[in-house]
Amino acid sequence: EPRNPPPPVNFTEWDGLVRLCFSRKNKTIGGIFRNKNVLSMLQKNYEVYCSLNNVEQKKIDIKSIIHQTLEETELKEKRSAKLCQDDFLTLLAGFNSKGLHFK
Repeated sequence: EPRNPPPPVNFTEWDGLVRLCFSRKNKTIGGIFRNKNVLSMLQKNYEVYCSLNNVEQKKIDIKSIIHQTLEETELKEKRSAKLCQDDFLTLLAGFNSKGLHFK
């Protein structure tokens, strides 16, 4: 059932995160975010986000940020098919708070 009012989320980022998580639905969230292609995509997204929003790019370690975020949200060992909508919102908010964005 659709939420009324809809949650205050950027739907482009929401779509990017959900597509990424369901690319292999039976894989754990931690396994999805350890993939080399995903890590390079997130690094590129970070660089694009910084340049578009005039934010100074810092040298960041994507792996440690992802690991820390997954530990904080306690979703590292869970599978995408078993998560609810609130879990995905929590994950997206966690990544956004660390400066990682999806598209």
